[in-house]
Amino acid sequence: MAEIKVPELAESITEGTIAKWLKQPGESVGKGEFIVELETDKVNVEVISEEAGVIQELLAAEGDTVEVGQVIAVVGEGSGAPAAQPSAPAPKAEEAPAAAPAPQEAAAVQTTEQSSSDRTIASPAARKLAREKGINLAEVSPVDPMGRVRAQDVSAHGTAPKAPAAPAAPAKAAAAPAQDGRETREKMTRRRQTIAKRLLEVRQSTAMLTTFNEIDMTAVMELRSRKKDEFYDKNDVRLGFMSFFTKAVVAALKKYPYVNSEIDGDEIILKHYYDVGIAVSTEGGLVVPIVRDADRKNFAEIESTIGELAGKARDNKLTIADMSGGSFTITNGGVFGSLFSTPILNGTQVGILGMHTIQKRPVAVGDKVEIRPMMYIALSYDHRVIDGKDSVGFLKMVKELIENPEDLLLGS
Repeated sequence: MAEIKVPELAESITEGTIAKWLKQPGESVGKGEFIVELETDKVNVEVISEEAGVIQELLAAEGDTVEVGQVIAVVGEGSGAPAAQPSAPAPKAEEAPAAAPAPQEAAAVQTTEQSSSDRTIASPAARKLAREKGINLAEVSPVDPMGRVRAQDVSAHGTAPKAPAAPAAPAKAAAAPAQDGRETREKMTRRRQTIAKRLLEVRQSTAMLTTFNEIDMTAVMELRSRKKDEFYDKNDVRLGFMSFFTKAVVAALKKYPYVNSEIDGDEIILKHYYDVGIAVSTEGGLVVPIVRDADRKNFAEIESTIGELAGKARDNKLTIADMSGGSFTITNGGVFGSLFSTPILNGTQVGILGMHTIQKRPVAVGDKVEIRPMMYIALSYDHRVIDGKDSVGFLKMVKELIENPEDLLLGS
């Protein structure tokens, strides 16, 4: 027998969620073959089997939260179905007399109860407690309206009188409103729960403010139009707007270093590196892979890195290392048509730049009114570290560099 345990994931990650079992009880598995996909706060991780054999038992269901080091499956020798599956004599349990059953019948009853427990949706803690107390999980009445049995339900079952079976009714009643099709209840993914938790923490633990400006995109669009074919032929990557904004952000961070910092207790950590996070939207939620040492990369290297990271994000192939750290973040709501928004700070960072859609608008150019492609930009910042003067100056510098893109090219 070999136990499959949750591996060490990362220094800051101590648990994950069973996203999908890739193998089921009774199926053969080879050494080094993937057996389960875990969803963590940041990425999905596939866990391998260290031994070849047959899956004997799964100790956690899809959707369960499991901790690092926890046993989640058992692999054994053989080629058949696990012994825990229901056997043919199981129906005899209903015909058994009230008197003490024969040993064979008792085994059949136990097997039936075991199979019922296996079918019950329960947390690992609840299953463990039920085994210790000798309680059949199928007989436990959950408080959760979705029918999932938790440890407190098992404890309550062990102390409460067994006579009334009515508590099972509320669970059915709770599900009734969804039957008319007017509502659908959907469990949040682990990543969505983490995003929600961290966004709330940021709002509650920082003095976040946002300042806005607008950029005339005429010059950068004309430059991009002139150079895009030559750029692609030379570098085999397309010239986008993100490289311009990344370069502009790095230049502004160098002039306003406190925007490239974080708070640790009563100290401010000034970062002398420029690891810029680029927010990418995926089906599982927003992720922020990092462009490392953006100050040392040219336009082609930045575009290539962003393209590679975005592809890995869409394919769910990002690693912990791809998203760890970061000193500043850029998010582009403009790709979805957002005209104006207030981005929320990313983790412990004290600044985030929000880009928006480019929209043609009438603007004053000298003494004339012209139609120009304009973009609103927003800088959200932690006012505990950054004063209004620095925040406005930072955003103004980004604006000036984008409106004069030759300065970025000459300085890169």
